[in-house]
Amino acid sequence: MKEKEKKETIEEIFSRGIGSFVDPDGKFRKKLETNPEKVVIKLGVDPNRPDIHLGHAVVLRKLRQFQDIGCKVIFLIGDFTAQIGDPTGKSKIRPEVAYEEIKKNMKTYLDQIKLILRQDESVFAWINNMDWFISITDLVFDPSRKVVIKDAEGKSITVPSNTFVGKSAEYDIIQRQKLFSKEIVNITTRTFLSTLRHITHSQLIARDMFNERIKKGEELYMHEMMYPVLQGIDSYVLSKIFGSCDLEVGGTDQHFNMLMGRDIMKMNNVFPQAVLSFELLEGLDGKEKMSKSLNNYIGITDEPSDMYGKVMSLPDSLIGRYFELCTFTSLNDIKKIKEELKKGILHPKDAKMNLARQIVEIYHGRDKAEKAEEGFIKTFQKKEIPENICELKAQAGEKLTDIIVREKIVSSKTEFRRLLDKGSVTNLKTGEKIKDAHFVPQEEEEFRIGKKRFIKIVF
Repeated sequence: MKEKEKKETIEEIFSRGIGSFVDPDGKFRKKLETNPEKVVIKLGVDPNRPDIHLGHAVVLRKLRQFQDIGCKVIFLIGDFTAQIGDPTGKSKIRPEVAYEEIKKNMKTYLDQIKLILRQDESVFAWINNMDWFISITDLVFDPSRKVVIKDAEGKSITVPSNTFVGKSAEYDIIQRQKLFSKEIVNITTRTFLSTLRHITHSQLIARDMFNERIKKGEELYMHEMMYPVLQGIDSYVLSKIFGSCDLEVGGTDQHFNMLMGRDIMKMNNVFPQAVLSFELLEGLDGKEKMSKSLNNYIGITDEPSDMYGKVMSLPDSLIGRYFELCTFTSLNDIKKIKEELKKGILHPKDAKMNLARQIVEIYHGRDKAEKAEEGFIKTFQKKEIPENICELKAQAGEKLTDIIVREKIVSSKTEFRRLLDKGSVTNLKTGEKIKDAHFVPQEEEEFRIGKKRFIKIVF
């Protein structure tokens, strides 16, 4: 990248969607401008759920810009901390997530980020914090599991994985930090307690969410209070493994946790990371932040037609914000779009069609974006049934409710009943609104569920 392009990219990074930036002495910014190839940037994620949505992509797309000027991004998967659960934004304790589910989600995350982040070793590495938060004896395997090791004479022998020798071999296999450093870091109870000696109770309960719980008389558990400390330790460990951890990025809801990383690095005589937090993207409801648990999200692997339709369902008030956080449209062009919307020169529907086309193109390519737009026009403007209607196989006598929920067209029977009550389920052959939760299709029939979902029942 040429020097002029690099400067423009840096200006773009720090002028778009920024919540706050902590770099008191300006050393991170200076290193970024003079030696970007030596900059190490951390993004930590807990794989509690499998999907990456546009809210996550706000941060990932910023990281791609950092990569494009030569910085190395460390994608830290919190497979250990995910079992605790970040209490950020939660008024109640998070439910525990089974490790097998976490492992599946890890793989999904790594597959999905390839849509945004470069994967070449010079600018990317991934690692999981189970690497330093567990020891050999913490490992537990199925009694029948075995592992192959070398004996004193170099011969291969098979031993049970649940023995100490077997666990040592398994531990060596799963350790990723050895790929990046000769020094293996392990956080023991002793090192954890030595960190806590420098952190006060008042520091931790300063978090707004903790204060709110205390005021309401609600329970606040110790493992939740330890979460920011564990996240901070991650930054210190990464600085040891990769030589530095210059910047941590995340949403504004992670600001407290990221600042804890600075404190822990300072107490360990490591130069503290800068902190860059990004504005949170509102979900489809236009109120809460985008979240899978609130079912107000657009996944980056959603089908093109679904992605397009979801963008078109956005409240008009979010058009400018989505252009800024989810597209490559220049800030000058976004300013013009906002002005034309305000003056009534540009119709919100036309602006959203432009927005939807751009977002689909980013994740699926131009051809699929154009086809999604054509499908939307045919279906919603010309009132035609889409060509690629979703076919659901059913058994004779099976209720429509059971078919819809089984095939995950809706998340639950309760949600489907709400759609029935609103008159949002239509038999396209007869034009009849389905109201009966016990309705059973008698032949191959097509239905519209809500505004944008079309299905065909096939026996």
